[in-house]
Amino acid sequence: MKSRIVILTLIALPLFMAMSVAHKYYVSVTKIVYAKEEKAVQITSQIFIDDFENLLRERYDETITLAGKDESKNVDMYMQRYLTDKLKLVINGKEADINYLGHEYKEDITYCYLEVLKVEGISSMKITNEVLFDMFDEQQNIVRTEINSKKKSFLMIPEKNQGVLNFD
Repeated sequence: MKSRIVILTLIALPLFMAMSVAHKYYVSVTKIVYAKEEKAVQITSQIFIDDFENLLRERYDETITLAGKDESKNVDMYMQRYLTDKLKLVINGKEADINYLGHEYKEDITYCYLEVLKVEGISSMKITNEVLFDMFDEQQNIVRTEINSKKKSFLMIPEKNQGVLNFD
């Protein structure tokens, strides 16, 4: 009798699991690297295409489509406006001027490239990342840094959207 219950459980369990609603994860990954030779901070932000598209539609243009042949010429303008509003760096006590360079798509991810120029050295950096927090309550932003040969990572959530690094 026990073996029948075990067999029925083993057969039924995958069916119940297949019927359950899949949980959607809301996460972005941003990498910040200080390129000492170039005197620049290089930023790559990875955001799921569908999440970014939904945000840009809600905020700027409800007809916008990402990663398609008919992509609007305004996409870079919208991405720049949004990312420079939601991603902030304070380097050595001074707010950095972040330049948007462009984007590309790989599989289901949008890769956005940004940089800060004329950075002579870094003794401290405050990072604020609020990307998609205004769209998804469950959003999490992973920030990975490589500055002065030191690697550090942060997990940012709406309640804790900043990280501080000191190198003195």
